[in-house]
Amino acid sequence: MKAFVYLGPQQTALQDRPKPKLAAPTDAIVKVTYTTICGTDLHILKGEVPSCAPGRILGHEGVGIVDEVGSAVTAFKVGDAVLISCVSACGKCVNCRRLMYSHCTIGGWILGNTIDGTQAEYVRTPHADMSLYPIPPGADEEALVMLSDILPTAMECGVLNGRVQPGSSVAIVGCGPIGLATLLTAKFYSPAEIIAIDLDDGRLAVAKRFGATATINSGNGNDAAAEAVMKLTAQRGVDTAIEAVGLPASFELCQQIVAAGGTIANIGVHGIKVDLHLEKLWDRNITITTRLVDTVSTPMLLKTLHSRQLDPTPLITHRFKLDQIPDAYEIFAHAAQTHALKVLIEA
Repeated sequence: MKAFVYLGPQQTALQDRPKPKLAAPTDAIVKVTYTTICGTDLHILKGEVPSCAPGRILGHEGVGIVDEVGSAVTAFKVGDAVLISCVSACGKCVNCRRLMYSHCTIGGWILGNTIDGTQAEYVRTPHADMSLYPIPPGADEEALVMLSDILPTAMECGVLNGRVQPGSSVAIVGCGPIGLATLLTAKFYSPAEIIAIDLDDGRLAVAKRFGATATINSGNGNDAAAEAVMKLTAQRGVDTAIEAVGLPASFELCQQIVAAGGTIANIGVHGIKVDLHLEKLWDRNITITTRLVDTVSTPMLLKTLHSRQLDPTPLITHRFKLDQIPDAYEIFAHAAQTHALKVLIEA
C-alpha cells in the first residue's frame, strides 16, 4: 500500500508499505477513504514530537471502510463505514473511566505518533469498539473528516474548557483551522461577542463569514490588539480568551485581554516556554485550562453534523489524491501564502 512516512526532521517520503495486520483481538483494519493533515503533523516534521520516531506513517484523522476486525470487536463488522478517532481508548483503564481518553494507559494519541497512522491506504486501529464511530447513512464523508480531531479539539479544549456561556464574550487568538473550528462550535452556546484575532486579513475575513462579531489584526503588536479588545468590551476584557496558536505572544495576549473572573483556555501546542504574568493576574480570579482532546464530544458533534446544525465543509480549502500528499504538505505548511485551511486527502 502507499503511505506517507516521517523519516526525520524535515524528511518525508511516500513509500510502499505492507498492508497492516491485526495485532490484537480488539483491533480493526480500516481501508482509508479520506484523511487530512493536522498542525500537529507539522510539529512532528519539525522534530518537536520526540515520541514519533523516524519510519512512522503519519496521520491521525480519517474516515474509511472496515476491512478486517479482531475476534473481540463487537460493535463493527467488515464493510461498515466508520469515522476514525484521533484518540484510541481502551475504555477500561483508570483514565478512560474518568473520560480522559487522551490519557488512556494503553492508548491515547498514538495514531501517527507511536504507531502507524492514517495517511495511507489502510490503517490498524487499536481498541476499535471505542475508537471508531459508525457513519450515519447519507452523511458527508468529507465533512466527517473534520470530526476526527479538529472539531472535538476545538469543542473540548476551547469551548468547554473556556466555559463559553450564553451572553458571554469570547476572544479567539489565532484564526487558523483550529481557531475557526472553535468559532463554529462556540456558537452552540450563543455568546454575545466572538472576537477573532489574527495576523492574516484573509483568515479574519473567513472568521467574519463564520460568525465572528468583530475582527482584530494583531500585526501592530499585542498592546494594540489588547487596546482594541478593551475598546470593544467597555474596558472590561473578555470572559473567555482562547489561545489557538501555540506561541508565547498569543498566550501573552490572552493574559492581557481576559476579564476579571474570566478563563484562558489553551488549545495551541507549545514547543517553547511561555511567561505567566502572575504579577498582574494573581488577584484577578482567572482560570487557566489546558487539555488534550479526549473526543468525548464526538457523538454529539456527529448528531449536529447529521442534523445540519453544523457544517465544517467551509474549512476544506484544498483537495488532493494520496499520491499528491507531498504537495498537500507544502500547501498546508505555507498557509499564509496559499490561504489553506484544511487539506483533504483522498486515499
